[in-house]
Amino acid sequence: MSLIPTLTCRQAREIDRRAVEEYGLSSLVLMENAGRGLADTLCGLGNGGMVVICCGKGNNAGDGFVLARHLDLRGVPTKTLVWAEPGELRGDAATNFAVLKRCGVPVETFGQCHDAARIEAQLSGAAWIVDALLGTGASGEPRPPLDAVIDRLNAVSVPILAVDLPSGLNADTGEVARHTIRATHTCTFVAAKPGLLAPAARPYVGELHVLDIGAPRKLVAEVLAER
Repeated sequence: MSLIPTLTCRQAREIDRRAVEEYGLSSLVLMENAGRGLADTLCGLGNGGMVVICCGKGNNAGDGFVLARHLDLRGVPTKTLVWAEPGELRGDAATNFAVLKRCGVPVETFGQCHDAARIEAQLSGAAWIVDALLGTGASGEPRPPLDAVIDRLNAVSVPILAVDLPSGLNADTGEVARHTIRATHTCTFVAAKPGLLAPAARPYVGELHVLDIGAPRKLVAEVLAER
């Protein structure tokens, strides 16, 4: 049995909720901390070129938008590809998308389309790909166009950093969808998720990093104890 503390996806969402409702933290601050932690990790891994951040429409995408802004602050060339229409974004993800657009960081919106030639052009020259397509709220097989997008990203011979979990992987069980990102590194938040430690998940997770987003230690301990 693993000695690494783990949080189920439900517990992770509970920490987010209670951090806001009981401790008075802003959810925007938690997302900011997540994105900045991603930037710290990526820069620490020795990035030496263009970072292409691939986003869906949930909070996972919001983390990607914050990451793009912090990479830009550090002078790292970056572009963000979004598989959602701007009007589909909600809450903190929508807020951070609007901020990113105002910053003048390159953003390409694909909506619900799979345009293979356009993806190919946007990935040209990438040193890193960031997977911020699907978060822990997704389940089952990734639906079009993300299934084809995932396959295309896996075919590019550059390292992939996954945000919270590789898209297509069940973070609770470790079950792998037919279309699942094969990450070189995965940055998850607060604590590891059980599925990320499953033997079947290892080829998809790569090296696992657990990032602190500012959730109070007391709260994390309370939720970990609620087994």
